Formats: sequence, C-alpha cells, structure tokens
Amino acid sequence: MKALTYHGSKDVRVETMPDPTILAGDDVLLRVTATAICGSDLHLYHGKIPETKHGDIFGHEFMGIVEEAGPDVTNVRVGDRVVIPFVIACGKCFFCENDLFAACETTNPDQGASLRKRAKMTPPAALFGYSHLYGGVPGGQAEFVRVPKANVGPFKVPGSLADERVLFLSDILPTGYQAVLNAKIGRGSSVAIFGAGPVGLMAAACARMLGAERIFMVDSEPYRLDFAVTAFDVIPVDFGHVDPSEFILEQTAGRGVDASIDAVGFEAKGSTTETVLSTLKLETSSGEVVRQCISATRRGGVVSIPGVYAGFIHAFLIGDAFDKGLTLAMGQTHVQKFLPELLEFIEEGKLQPDIIISHRMKLADAARGYEIFDKKEEDCRKVVLTP
Repeated sequence: MKALTYHGSKDVRVETMPDPTILAGDDVLLRVTATAICGSDLHLYHGKIPETKHGDIFGHEFMGIVEEAGPDVTNVRVGDRVVIPFVIACGKCFFCENDLFAACETTNPDQGASLRKRAKMTPPAALFGYSHLYGGVPGGQAEFVRVPKANVGPFKVPGSLADERVLFLSDILPTGYQAVLNAKIGRGSSVAIFGAGPVGLMAAACARMLGAERIFMVDSEPYRLDFAVTAFDVIPVDFGHVDPSEFILEQTAGRGVDASIDAVGFEAKGSTTETVLSTLKLETSSGEVVRQCISATRRGGVVSIPGVYAGFIHAFLIGDAFDKGLTLAMGQTHVQKFLPELLEFIEEGKLQPDIIISHRMKLADAARGYEIFDKKEEDCRKVVLTP
C-alpha cells in the first residue's frame, strides 16, 4: 500500500509500505476513503514529539470502509462505512467505563516506557499515527489501516452524508466540542479562542452553536481571522498588532472573558528566554498562550486547553491562576463519548465542519500538503487527502 512516512524534521514521503493484517480477534482492516492533516501532525512534522521514528506512518483523522473483520468483532461488519476516533480505547478498563477514553489504561502499556519513567508519567491511551510515546500504532494517511479495539472505536455513519461532512468526527470536531464544554460555554457567554487553526475554528463553531454571545479569536494570519469572522462572527484579534489579553480586557471593561481556550499548544512563539531554553533542551513547551489565557480570563473563569503540550514550560503563572480562582481543564479528547450527539448536530445542520476545508489533494501529494499547511501557503486552513 501507499502511505505517508516520517524520515526526520520536515521530511515526509509517500512510500510503498507492507499491507496491514489482522493481529487480534477484535481488529478490523479499513480501506481509507478520506484522511486529513491535523494541526497536531505538524508537531510530528517538525520533529518535536519524542519517540517518533523513521518510517512511522502518520495520520489520526481518517475514515473508510471495513474490508475485513476479526472473529471477535461484533460492533461493525465488512462493508460498513465508519469514522475512526484518533484515541484507541478498550472500553472495559476503569477509565473507559467512566467515559474517559483518552485515559484508557490498557491500549498503551509498554510503548515509550523509558521516557515516561524518566518523566514520572503514567501511560496515555494509544493514538493512531502519533509516535511510539503513544503506542507506535500506524496511522491513517495511508490506503489501508489496521484498527484495533474495533468494538469500541469505529463509528458507523450514514451514507447520506459525504465523507467531508463527517470526517472531522475523528478528531478536530470532538476536540473543539470538548474544549467548549470544558470551558462551560453557554448562552450569553464570552470566550477567547487562541489559535484560528482547525481546532480553534471547530471550537468557535461549537461555542456559537451553544449560544456564546462574544467570541474573540486570536491569531496572526489575516486570512484565518477573516474566515473566522465570516463563518462564525468572531471578534478578530491580531496578536501581530496588539497584545491579545490587553485588548480583550479593554473590550470587557477590565474584567476578562468567562473562558479562554488554548487551541495552539506547545509550539506557540514564546519569549526570547523560552527560545533559548528550548534550544538548550531545558524546556519542552512555550507557555506564552497559557499566560495570555490566564490574563484574559475573568476571576472564577475557566482556561480550557485542547492544544498539545509536552513536558514542562517556563513561567507558568500558577500564582495568577490561583488568585483569580481559575479552573484549568485540559487533556486529550474522549472522542467516543461525543460522537452520537455530534453526528446528530451535523444531520440537523447545526454544525457544518467541512466548511473549513481549503485544500483537497490526493494521498500521493501528501508531502506537499504538509508543506502548504505548515507554511500557511495558499490561505491553507485544512487539507483533506484521498487515496
């Protein structure tokens, strides 16, 4: 099969790889019909995620047709059209039984163990196509994928909806939705969303659907801000021209918004100190957006963090967060929990996630897709690939 593989920082290639096979009784083999490049894939592309190895197949946003099913699979059958959550969960452990699928304690017991031991980390759930720290499971930017735990993951979607309308159920739509729920956004709320990338845009869509009154969208790319204004009626904040938290405080009578959402993550452009520390490997993440969120949020508010972070950051303002009585809510998305209701919102027309797609390309051109997305060329918002 053809698949997108990693060979070092900013070096990805579409190559011929061995076809996947059934390895466990509850596996299925999926023929991919659509896949996408996620903003968090760029962390891998930049070589920033530990234990990413040469030849790893990327991709955690994908869907397709079940081609083969193991003998223990009961939830789907050959021929079913399904979306695959990026989180691999067993459905039976303590965390899965409490709908905390991203904390599944059985799907990633050994991979990345040495690194986690040094960092005193407990194992996260395995993820598709996201380094050996997260299980080393080959991803979906490929023609075929082995999908483990198929009685918990694959989510059947109706044939009446095009692939593009439901593809983002795999990650960015539930990620944006969880971020907004964590932020406790409801009718009349105000929220600042840092990052107008795919997750930030999905968060804006969900916040608007749930009745947010004012949505500040922070970014430095005019084309992304312009799109967010048109699509979701946000208040644009260009951090290339203003200090975001100062602007938001001015617009809220000095009080701040009810919640802030960090949809950027650890590769945010930080201070000179952070740049030096990162170069010397003395820190692994920039805390710039977290600091802005803490500053922009009112007392008693919420800072919601769907953006990916790794390791530790410089100048985390825990004292300011404490004095303001902020709630911090963060973590990987419990995708399976939200799929039925999100599909219903799509069917009812309350959410149209495919409107953010700017580029449609063949899988063979995936390396160019990464380059366009990374460099923000051609007003790129979201790249969808088809085999």
